[in-house]
Amino acid sequence: MVDSIILPPDYKPSAKEEYMNDMQLEYFRQKLLEWKKSLVAQSEDTLDDLRQGGLNQPDEIDRASLETDKSLDLRTKDRARKLISKINEALDRIEDGTYGYCEETGEPIGLERLEARPIATLSIDAQERHERMEKTYDDEA
Repeated sequence: MVDSIILPPDYKPSAKEEYMNDMQLEYFRQKLLEWKKSLVAQSEDTLDDLRQGGLNQPDEIDRASLETDKSLDLRTKDRARKLISKINEALDRIEDGTYGYCEETGEPIGLERLEARPIATLSIDAQERHERMEKTYDDEA
């Protein structure tokens, strides 16, 4: 991948271009990095909130409310951690040239799907097959 690509400020990937050309890869790389930066900032805010005491509240209702809030914060932080891991994996795929292609079929995932979910690893068809198989397995269990 070319490191010195500067995207025009209004650039959006288009189906008229060659799929996963250097401009598209840079666009998604920047999109992923911005998302990661946002998640890291949110996680830091959550950590700051968790570090603030408050569980020594004498009132049981206040303490229970704080514990519930902290539990939600921890779940949010864990979700962000998992998303950051997936973003890092997507950034690795950009570097190794596999980004934008279904890991199951090798077919293009598609710009619209990547725009909506830049960490996608499966085409819509492959994702639907996985979901049908999971549902079948869940129904049998």
